[in-house]
Amino acid sequence: MKLAWLAAGCAALFSCAAHAQSSVTLYGIVDAGLYYTSNAGGHSAWQAGSGDVTGSHWGVSGREDLGGGTQAIFQLENGFSVMNGSLRQGGRLFGFQAYAGLANARYGALTLGRQYDSVVDYLAPLSFTGHHPGGNNLSAHPFDNDNLNNSFRVNNAVKYASAPIAGLRFGALYGFSNEAGGFDDNRVYSAGAAYDMGPLSLAAAYLQANNGGSANTGGALTLTERTFVAARQRVLGAGAAYRVGAAKFGVVWTRTQLDGLATINGANSLGIAMNGAGMNFSNVEVNASYLVTPTLDLSAEYTYTSASMSNADGAHRPKWHEVSVQADYLLSKRTDAYVQASYQHLNADNSGFTADISGQTAASANQQTVVAVGMRHRF
Repeated sequence: MKLAWLAAGCAALFSCAAHAQSSVTLYGIVDAGLYYTSNAGGHSAWQAGSGDVTGSHWGVSGREDLGGGTQAIFQLENGFSVMNGSLRQGGRLFGFQAYAGLANARYGALTLGRQYDSVVDYLAPLSFTGHHPGGNNLSAHPFDNDNLNNSFRVNNAVKYASAPIAGLRFGALYGFSNEAGGFDDNRVYSAGAAYDMGPLSLAAAYLQANNGGSANTGGALTLTERTFVAARQRVLGAGAAYRVGAAKFGVVWTRTQLDGLATINGANSLGIAMNGAGMNFSNVEVNASYLVTPTLDLSAEYTYTSASMSNADGAHRPKWHEVSVQADYLLSKRTDAYVQASYQHLNADNSGFTADISGQTAASANQQTVVAVGMRHRF
């Protein structure tokens, strides 16, 4: 009898110890609001929306201590609409992220699954559109051409992220095509680095996607998630931010090169005929934020985007000017209310484009304004 009680006590002790070395966390953001669009396909629009500014999502993350400073980790993130309860990211259960791997406090983390690329991980946090979890959907650069707003995630991805070394972090990702006899048919690879030391932050990243218009639906990118259907997309960017007291100032530069461009998803209704020759975008963004009080934050950004392209009508050089301002007020540690206004003006150069703020129906002219009022709750 004594041995039985002793065995039961030991089992309970080890069970508690194992439980103490493991953790699972449920978290998320719910963003709901109202927004006005000055020109959506030729008409003004008043609408209720989910994720007007920050994509609504929930997730589960966990880790288990394996000893020697190494942990098994996983993360599952679901994107959804508050207004109708539907799934986002093409109806995926875990469309934001889904991965598992190993992490070590000294050597970094190695993970496998559907994940963010290096542009999103390292450079996006210095931009206005990427400084919120889930992105700032109204402030993406035209067509989110550099993916700073995380329009697409990478499937079949193997990713390494270093541990911080004197303020320096770096990493790389490779998304497999998963196609026999077509190793580079719908694959993605990226690399990036960030440096944070005191008030200064620096970052740089590179991304390349091959054969995005491939019929290989099991590859790194899903065709319906991509803005561009092109033989190759390359993104290169760098940014810096500096904090002075309650203020923060930043600048981000990116260049996107598209080779063999077939079409731009969402822009076909504009009658834009691409001939597969190519197109490139150069984006320069300046942003600033100021913490007026511990509960009130004001922020703004301006982005100038120039592009060059060739289509059936010849060569064109459209240019975009975008401005966004936001006031964000903390109602509590978990809940805030925001007002944001975004304006876009396009010098179209007869290219067939019209103004098109991210997430909205394209305008029928060269100007578009969106004003959003909403609240976010974090849990």
